[in-house]
Amino acid sequence: MISLRDILEGSGGVLRGNAHPDLLLRHIRHDSREVEPGDLFVAIVGERHDGHDFVSDALARGARAVMVDRQHAPSLEELSVPVIVVDDTTAGLQRLASYWRSLFDVRVVGITGSIGKTSTKEAVASVASQRYQVVRTRRSYNTDIGVSLALLEITPDTEVVVLELGEAYRLNEVRELCQLGRPSIGVVTNVSYSHLGRMGTLEAIAESIAELPESLPDDGVAVLNGDDFRVRAMAERCRCPVVLYGLAPDCDARAEAIESHGLAGISFDLILDGQRSRVRLPLLGRHSVHTALAAIATGRALGMTLDEILPGFTDPTVQVRLLTVPGINGSTILDDTYNANPTSCLAALSLLGEIPARRRIAVFGDMYELGWYEEEGHRLVGRRAATIVDRLFTLGPRARLIAAEAVNGGLPAVSVIATEDRRELIDLLRDTLEPGDFVLIKGARGMRMEEIVEALRAPDQQAEGVK
Repeated sequence: MISLRDILEGSGGVLRGNAHPDLLLRHIRHDSREVEPGDLFVAIVGERHDGHDFVSDALARGARAVMVDRQHAPSLEELSVPVIVVDDTTAGLQRLASYWRSLFDVRVVGITGSIGKTSTKEAVASVASQRYQVVRTRRSYNTDIGVSLALLEITPDTEVVVLELGEAYRLNEVRELCQLGRPSIGVVTNVSYSHLGRMGTLEAIAESIAELPESLPDDGVAVLNGDDFRVRAMAERCRCPVVLYGLAPDCDARAEAIESHGLAGISFDLILDGQRSRVRLPLLGRHSVHTALAAIATGRALGMTLDEILPGFTDPTVQVRLLTVPGINGSTILDDTYNANPTSCLAALSLLGEIPARRRIAVFGDMYELGWYEEEGHRLVGRRAATIVDRLFTLGPRARLIAAEAVNGGLPAVSVIATEDRRELIDLLRDTLEPGDFVLIKGARGMRMEEIVEALRAPDQQAEGVK
């Protein structure tokens, strides 16, 4: 709950209409579809949609107040709920979030990197929740808006806030998010080719990501991937103590003797605080070891014991990226449609190769924002696919490079189909899948690969409206 008085003071807004300053509002929402009775709706002007167009929808869902900008205020004077007017709703939301954050003594964990931010955020939040009251950013909302909304969920009971911080869209973005959330613990996952098309070079991406450890206070902790030389080098920019995690022998949280058990999870020897422990976790794929180590190292930075930390990995929400779904005709779908880049595609293929299956089938869509690495990145995935899959399907013009390179790598041409027609691809897969098949589906978020997953789900698993 947040009072109207706090909203006005924090946002710098002006109230239109009659309302008592002690009026309490439940949550702050910027998506009218998520509004519930008693919420404040903030009309954000975005690249594709203007939230002011959805004020009436928010009110119909029970919004108790709305925040609008000065330009749109005159057309909303007749509303029956309190109207908070600000010059710019995005800036007003950020000011309010910063104000609200300042009222509470909480420990904030910030997480950034090219790949694995959301998975790491969920793992860290789940681990921390074994001991503390935790607030986290929702889904992958890692922009100024998402971070602001997460901060506004803080209550007097909150002890730890886990924020996913966006990166590599522009320099100073992460620094500005750190000024907003004021993290004392910063986790960096890696530097990779995601957003290369925007930033131009890996060095520029690293500069953006390094803004998190650079922003940590003297008494904070930087949790850095010691297996990524660009991330490891960020230790030199830190004013605070540094904890390295990874497989390198000098890492403070280290894994050895890693085993992947396919869909049954992973196990490894954990070396932590000079002690060796054999752990088994329900995370999928060898690449998940780094997610686990980052969460374990963060748990220790929060003062938790290993016995407190490990139960956090049993929460099913930890596995947010790659999910198993019952498919049509007795098949099993590996749903990794959240996003795609060459590194994550190779990791997903490795997991597919570890699963006993009648046939291993991969469906790849285009990968975006790879810049000068676009052709080589797609071909790299194709070469790896040729060593693992029995059938390969691709969707989109870029993904044709995956198909071509798989054929060059030895996969029979009759086992490879490349198309740019989503409907055709779905029909082909429906005719192909048989009992015992495992099918990996992955592509850029803009390729809407999740629609293929929904079309191939077993009938009793299909979402309403999917055909």
